Amino acid sequence: MTMILYILIAATILSIVGVLGLGLFSMAKGGEFNEKYGNKLMRARVALQGIAILLLVLSYFLSQN
Repeated sequence: MTMILYILIAATILSIVGVLGLGLFSMAKGGEFNEKYGNKLMRARVALQGIAILLLVLSYFLSQN
């Protein structure tokens, strides 16, 4: 159970890095893509960060046994 949870945490963190990188790249480049997707990318990043925190809290409580 905990190994699956660690894999989910790692996948979530990698997703955060990917979305953050794409958002920073599009913001630096500017243009139509940034205007259309910039806000959506930042919302996705915040949502992924929330999921990562929940998974970390869950792993903490599961490791207390």
